[in-house]
Amino acid sequence: MNDTPERPGNPPRHAAGTLEEEVLALRQELTLMRKHKMFTLYQSVPRVLLLRLMMGMAVGLGTVLGATVLLSLIIWALSQIEFIPIIGEWAVSIAGEIEALTQSPE
Repeated sequence: MNDTPERPGNPPRHAAGTLEEEVLALRQELTLMRKHKMFTLYQSVPRVLLLRLMMGMAVGLGTVLGATVLLSLIIWALSQIEFIPIIGEWAVSIAGEIEALTQSPE
């Protein structure tokens, strides 16, 4: 028996046949693979470039948003711990700097 897995909808494979049967089976597998979404997607260079551009933009946007939220939470948490002598003074000075930078000049 062959060690290749059976696919749903395909007849089970038994002992190896003639060379013509093997070539026919290979052609059928190649046809099935060429119909796969990955192969149809990567047939066109502009399509691949557009896909990679969109993936890069999504990663960049997620990184910026995640860093913004994380830094906001860290700064907020630091501004809440004023009772610890060294860290409290440092947090207050950071919060003061941020407030000074975020206030719009009028």
